[in-house]
Amino acid sequence: MRSKRPPVRNIAPDSKYHSVTVSRLINYVMKDGKQSVARKQVYRALESAATQSKKKPLELLETVLAAVTPQMEVRSRRVGGAAYQVPMPVRPRRSEALALRWLVQESNKRPNKQLHSFGEKLAAEMLDALENTGGAINRKQTAHRMAEANKAFAHFRW
Repeated sequence: MRSKRPPVRNIAPDSKYHSVTVSRLINYVMKDGKQSVARKQVYRALESAATQSKKKPLELLETVLAAVTPQMEVRSRRVGGAAYQVPMPVRPRRSEALALRWLVQESNKRPNKQLHSFGEKLAAEMLDALENTGGAINRKQTAHRMAEANKAFAHFRW
């Protein structure tokens, strides 16, 4: 167990949209420290998804995150030698982190047949999230189903 809480890192907003959320998405997309590559892919994804959905890019990202953000999750608690899956509300910072992570992971899982670049995959995942379909939405629904199924153990929350 930790001796004290780690400090929250302040992330600088991105240069194009001046949004901390976009820069966090860029950091999730980034591989091997190649931030400029990740930035290009995220900007391309936001632009193409925005033109297809006829929304502004930041407004689109906020709508997608609202659709993907989980409200409840299950966490393991050991009580009397048994581990219970206890449903708990998700803190806002963690819920945004989960939503961004799920978007990136599910975009990576998409097949390479029609979509060539990661930017196109991310845009497709965002558009699917707007329509309440896609892998990121499935992850949210799975987390909520698990929380609902284990509601009987909610009294173990402390």
